Amino acid sequence: MHTLDAAADLAVTDPVAAIDSLPWLSAALAEDRAAGRFAAWGHSTVIDENVGAAVLPRALFDELHRRAGLAATWPIGNAGVLHVYGYLLSTTPTPYGLKRERWVTSDLERACGLEAGAFTPWAGAQTLLSRAAAAASALLARPDALTEQAEGRTARIALGAPLPEGTAALAYAVDGLLITMFPVADPSALRADLGAPRLRWNAA
Repeated sequence: MHTLDAAADLAVTDPVAAIDSLPWLSAALAEDRAAGRFAAWGHSTVIDENVGAAVLPRALFDELHRRAGLAATWPIGNAGVLHVYGYLLSTTPTPYGLKRERWVTSDLERACGLEAGAFTPWAGAQTLLSRAAAAASALLARPDALTEQAEGRTARIALGAPLPEGTAALAYAVDGLLITMFPVADPSALRADLGAPRLRWNAA
């Protein structure tokens, strides 16, 4: 974790060096690019709806997409690049903590019914993007997932079975493309607060 903190701080001024300081990250970006895995993800804005500001510096946004082999025009980029790898290097506080916490704490993996360490970014035989996509796709396949029409788009919201303390895993897709996944402390409250259909969770 200390190494990830240091890389996140460095990414503010030197994103190339920051990514290179994490060999597993540079390798994952290259592997996912070669395998075409970013194509399963939709578009997202780097401007977070909760804080009203960018959660990544523009230079880091550009470097991550360059390594992923994707064209992106600030502030709209690939949701897999941003929500999986970009969030690991975000230092912007949000009401729910740092964006990376979903990947480096146990809440999300436990809520997905996975073993401890299932989402540890630097561990495992598969890249974090691959593991996240598999878990999100499984959630979105649930028969109780909600489908809504918003801005001419078809979105799907899925919540997994809650843990004993109430936390559930959420996955979100738009037009069949993955956008994000994260743990929800109070899924009942989230359902009650959804309101009118709209694009959610920074989808673009």
